[in-house]
Amino acid sequence: MSYTLNEAAKATGKSKTTIHRALKSGKISAVKRDNGAYSIEPAELHRVFPAVPAERNEERSNHNDVEHLRNDQGTLRIQLETIEKERERERQQLQETITDLREDRDRWRQQATALLEDKRPRRFWKNLFGN
Repeated sequence: MSYTLNEAAKATGKSKTTIHRALKSGKISAVKRDNGAYSIEPAELHRVFPAVPAERNEERSNHNDVEHLRNDQGTLRIQLETIEKERERERQQLQETITDLREDRDRWRQQATALLEDKRPRRFWKNLFGN
């Protein structure tokens, strides 16, 4: 049974990059399949990198999971802060628009009120006919 690159990394406690570098440099031999995946024989792998006990491998996996969760929480916190800032900016823009619309409304209301209250006599017919 041969290892894939990912399985080899887990079996040795090394990163996939470290295993891949060893393959490229010739420290480890492997067969490259048609799909581009490597097939690494366990004896060849463990000749260079000793096997890691399963408990240690699981501890490392758990530690990596915790680190990923912390990173995800940090990323989510940054995204949330960004969204909150964007919403606050939009809220301010809407408030400014509302204020502008109210000012326009008040100006139109004053103008309409002034026109309705204009009680000057209309001299249209007098001016037209000269009476």
